[in-house]
Amino acid sequence: MCGIAGFTQLHEQSADVAELIRRMTAPLTMRGPDGEGFHVAPGIALGHRRLSIIDLTGGAQPMRSNDGRYYIVYNGEVYNYLELRAELERRGCVFHTQSDTEVLLNQFVLDGVEALQRCNGMFAVAIWDRDEERLFLARDRLGIKPLYYCVRGRELIFASELKALLAHPRVDRRLNALSVSKYFTYGYIPAPHTIFEDVYKLEPGGYLFFNPNGLRKSRFWDIPLEDNPVSDRNVDEWAEDLLAVLRDSVTKRLRSDVPVGLFLSGGLDSSTVTALAAQQSGNRLHSFSVGFDDPSYDESPYARRVAELFGTEHHEVVLTLSHAAELFPQIMRSLHEPLADASIIPTYALSRLAAEHVKVVLGGDGADELFAGYPAFQAHKVVQNLSFLPIGWRDWLRPFVQRLPVSHRYASIEFLMQQFVKGLGLSPEVRFLLWMGCYGNVEKKRLLSVDLQQRLLREDAFEDISAHIRQSGLKGDFQRLQYLCMKLYLQDNVLLKVDRASMAHSLEVRVPFLDRDVVEYASRIQPADKLRGLTTKYVLKRAVRRLLPNEIIHRRKTGFMMPVAVWLNQNMRETIEDLCSPAAVAETGLFDASFVRQILDEHFQERRDHRKHIYPLLCFMAWFRNHAT
Repeated sequence: MCGIAGFTQLHEQSADVAELIRRMTAPLTMRGPDGEGFHVAPGIALGHRRLSIIDLTGGAQPMRSNDGRYYIVYNGEVYNYLELRAELERRGCVFHTQSDTEVLLNQFVLDGVEALQRCNGMFAVAIWDRDEERLFLARDRLGIKPLYYCVRGRELIFASELKALLAHPRVDRRLNALSVSKYFTYGYIPAPHTIFEDVYKLEPGGYLFFNPNGLRKSRFWDIPLEDNPVSDRNVDEWAEDLLAVLRDSVTKRLRSDVPVGLFLSGGLDSSTVTALAAQQSGNRLHSFSVGFDDPSYDESPYARRVAELFGTEHHEVVLTLSHAAELFPQIMRSLHEPLADASIIPTYALSRLAAEHVKVVLGGDGADELFAGYPAFQAHKVVQNLSFLPIGWRDWLRPFVQRLPVSHRYASIEFLMQQFVKGLGLSPEVRFLLWMGCYGNVEKKRLLSVDLQQRLLREDAFEDISAHIRQSGLKGDFQRLQYLCMKLYLQDNVLLKVDRASMAHSLEVRVPFLDRDVVEYASRIQPADKLRGLTTKYVLKRAVRRLLPNEIIHRRKTGFMMPVAVWLNQNMRETIEDLCSPAAVAETGLFDASFVRQILDEHFQERRDHRKHIYPLLCFMAWFRNHAT
């Protein structure tokens, strides 16, 4: 795992190119603390920070092709690199290292963009073609690894993180007003946009070429969901083959020249990965979990149960609310784009624990999206089943929810009902993303200042939903929701969170559920075998029924969350009053200070549970103070 950065100089020459590329890679040190490398030549500057996982003594970057025409900087892992290397050798390639970087470079030299189709892994890659004066950028299928870019005049600048991109003097920090609006809807900013004007994320499964004539973008892959795929297989046949595909994915992700560990929450997904890894590893694996002193959030007893069952060397840390408060400013300083997912705090603590013992871990991310594991899928089905009722039932439900007693416990009825009603009356796709997100339309209108609302009059915060629906070509609600969940929530929230939290501690996280073959196989399974009645992840549960105990397979989903509502009241109040003071809010020019004061008072006095409103605002205000100017 690594950090990459670079820029073209096809038309304009910087005064000190070598110094500039070093400034850009310096903020990426935690992504690659084991080494650095640079290539500066007419037309291009490339920089690389290395976290050594495979071929510890070789594989330094930037790496050049045998004929000197191509140069590569690359962040990620190609898990099937041994198979690809054997095939390339049969085609006449000569290798000088044992690294997957050299395999990817040679595959590109021979096959061009088609090389990406053959690579199974996570990656952000830049390849410079010296002869054509052409830069190639690409990002893996699911967006596990990040890649940002900016076109300034007739030059392109790129980096693994915004903080590296912003080190280039031609990249400025003008806020994108529509991105601010989207952030408070989703809790993150969907690709290709970022919080800054004219700065973009390369979309997952996408690539671009940049040369003296400009930029050309395209896609090499998309999530292959189909409307009601036809099959005569029963769920147990699907489950049996699913387990085999997962086992192969885990096997490939155990390839490493350094020890590999496991993120183990005790839930179905991480326990499945742990079971498969323990069966196939020749060594005793380390496993890591986070506990909480609030039992409604604490999964650590289940994690210990799984660790004991599969013989891992288990480590855990208890994240107290005071410790979470101490971590918050560190995490906010590391995020150069606002992110409103509070689970980044336990993920950060978990990554720090794991990094004390290993450099690589396997995690369970992706299963909820592939197999309909979120409560929002259940809620969608409930709404469908209530469609026979008169529309007036929605109007009756909203005031009823307002009168429910406030509880700050995990998944309280009052909190779940608040989330449920804010999406009623909207399209299934918008409703689903609002359930997963932060502010409903009414609350967001009250939050944003009049000036910002005027700037957004002709803008649509839900444009990403519409664009993805068109791109997918899907007609069925369930398949659309799965597609959107992966294209938005997974790619721009979950994976970004895990990447930032782990890379802050120089830890590589591998995600077996997001293997290309697993995703493509899962996409062919009938919706009814994923959500059976209100039973989520049904086919996955059938697949592991002989692998895991029933208490793990069938227990209530908790989710990797912390007690945010209580934490905001008890441990973060002073920080909130500072970051969200009337003066601080007014300085942004983006929000209505009176509404901000209202939601703070209602939450502090426990008259309403505003965790989904206050935490996103708190994160934005922390980001604004640290990075916006």
